[in-house]
Amino acid sequence: MSEQHKIIYTWTDEAPALATHAFLPIIRAFAGAAEVPVDTRDISLAGRILAVFPDVLADAQRVSDDLADLGQMVLSPEANVIKLPNISASIPQIKACIKELRGKGYPLPDYPDEPKTDAERDIKARYDKVKGSAVNPVLREGNSDRRAPASVKTYARANPPRMGAWSSDSKAHVVTMDAGDFRHNEKSVTLPAATTARIEHVAADGTVTVMKDGLKLLEGEVLDGTFMSKKALAAFFERQIADAKAQGVLFSLHMKATMMKVSDPIIFGHCVRAFYKDVFAKHGPVLAEIGANPNDGLAAVIASLEALPSDQRAAIEADIQACYDTGPGIAMVNSDKGITNLHVPSDIIIDASMPPMIRDSGRMWNAAGELQDAKAVIPDSSYAGVYAATVEDCQANGALDPATMGSVANVGLMAQKAEEYGSHDKTFEVPADGTMRAVDADGNTLIEHRVEAGDIWRACQTKDAPIRDWVKLAVNRARDAGTPAVFWLDADRAHDAELIKKIDAYLPEHDTAGLELKVMPPVDACRYSLERIRRGEDTISVTGNVLRDYLTDLFPILEVGTSARMLSIVPLMNGGGLFETGAGGSAPKHVQQFREEGHLRWDSLGEYLALAASLQYLGDMFDNPGARVLASTLDEATGTYLLNNRSPQRKVGQLDNRGSCYFLTRYWAESLAKQDTNTALAERFKPVAEALIANEEKILAEIDATQGKPQDLGGYYRPEQEEADAAMRPSRTLNEIIASV
Repeated sequence: MSEQHKIIYTWTDEAPALATHAFLPIIRAFAGAAEVPVDTRDISLAGRILAVFPDVLADAQRVSDDLADLGQMVLSPEANVIKLPNISASIPQIKACIKELRGKGYPLPDYPDEPKTDAERDIKARYDKVKGSAVNPVLREGNSDRRAPASVKTYARANPPRMGAWSSDSKAHVVTMDAGDFRHNEKSVTLPAATTARIEHVAADGTVTVMKDGLKLLEGEVLDGTFMSKKALAAFFERQIADAKAQGVLFSLHMKATMMKVSDPIIFGHCVRAFYKDVFAKHGPVLAEIGANPNDGLAAVIASLEALPSDQRAAIEADIQACYDTGPGIAMVNSDKGITNLHVPSDIIIDASMPPMIRDSGRMWNAAGELQDAKAVIPDSSYAGVYAATVEDCQANGALDPATMGSVANVGLMAQKAEEYGSHDKTFEVPADGTMRAVDADGNTLIEHRVEAGDIWRACQTKDAPIRDWVKLAVNRARDAGTPAVFWLDADRAHDAELIKKIDAYLPEHDTAGLELKVMPPVDACRYSLERIRRGEDTISVTGNVLRDYLTDLFPILEVGTSARMLSIVPLMNGGGLFETGAGGSAPKHVQQFREEGHLRWDSLGEYLALAASLQYLGDMFDNPGARVLASTLDEATGTYLLNNRSPQRKVGQLDNRGSCYFLTRYWAESLAKQDTNTALAERFKPVAEALIANEEKILAEIDATQGKPQDLGGYYRPEQEEADAAMRPSRTLNEIIASV
């Protein structure tokens, strides 16, 4: 078999990585029986950090740049990559990872917050390569097809996830800016010809500073530019904090600081300054002197106080407490530990935080550990209206019913760093009053804005080829599913207006007879989809990159209880396939529980679904009948897994990920043993299935014997292989059966 006719399985971070220790040996054993090689690539945060510092590491410490390798691989028509959730690193996470790696003997430099030398600027630039969502833009060389598999939907209807009842007097609401934000300041242009542009800041005295040069733009590419006003943002936060206090609701900020890794930490910092306004007004110079950066969250500010004398530290801590005493209640990440919504930017990620708020009847946890109506503060108005429409729909019509509701699948425009998620290297905090502009190679100004010091200006690109591919994928999905497909685009928004022009041009290239295709503003599209799912009807949302991210958590969490159970296929533009396994927003909490109690409640169903799709693709692409049999039997096993309720449970002593993995393995072996398509595989797996069935009690007892005990993994960001294997594969009996395949 060709070296490329293989499955590439990714090592990532946290709970998904721990689960890989249990599942990967099983994958290799079963796939190997059909001559399907399974290789791995390390795209964990630790692996990515080590890959960018080969010059400071000893030979034995150096690692290959697996992300760059995968970036080339996904350009191949033979690519077959299974991508698990990975850390989209915030600055605090990067610093914590550096500290852990240094403790393991890796001589990495500190992260320089404010580099002063060329060497420090180089170090910061290297670390910034792994900051935020560094992985997805590299691997996503295709657009997204994401939906709930039939087996998952059937199970959710029979076993509906918890949904809170909405009260008629609910005060929950979503607020957003009505001026001065990215949405209202956006300008957009489609390039008539290829060019190379630069981004400039022109100061009030005419001084021109090139912020970014060599920006390559293709013919037909859409270029956007916009900014958020610092003054408007600060005034918005002050109004909402005061209003939360007046209404008696929790103040909760919802951002995406991990993905929008330049703009959103700055916005987050402004919110921290606003909520703790009196602290920064009174102690600002001292906090600045000790490097307390609110962009990193309140936790970083508190940690920096350790550098102060005890009396001075106590005075600042008392003033922080006074903000809680006199201000509104604040939503909590962990009420027991006093961790607020503003402690760490990466703790509150909008697509993972808003759906639970809606599921919990518009409420979040307060400091007393009780649910309370919340004000969801989403500064930029580009997509905030979608969440507002969902809250208002529930207030008017009651909670959605997972037992009867339809589905909202998604076709997402994300290839080649499309839209806002590709803005990181073109986002700047404005250094002084003046003008920000993008200028082409001939000196023509493409986009410009009058700005003030501290404003956040960004540009982003959306190439023509991904847009054309996105339209094709939407048409194909609408035809295959037989359901309406709605493009969530607002003709009154500059960027969306350019995309609508392209849709009008590209739809005639396809046979759309009999298909129901619509273009609707996001708020209207959301209301339309909600009306349909309440009637049990399905709809396909066709969206840009950010809405893809938001909706593929929002609707799945409400429909089936978690986005981790979604099937996510990325048909790559050059052929090949990228198979993603769901969201990892809850992964840190799962690791914490496993380390403390020896119970991992991470559900690997997303991995099972992605593997089946990957095997089916490989079987069809390279005419491997064994791979096709593995795919169909794994699908059957997954259905049995769900119907028998073998998903991990929440508490120690209940079934956890490792026990779930055993049951999936058993059902897969049973399905292989009884199928008659490939008798050789059936004969090979018959004794395996028999051994797994006969030893069920023993295997589960060996796994359960480790529950309730702390687990030493040898690290959080880079666990030791042997320790993690031992923790995740504690059943000697199961290991021996797998080794016999």
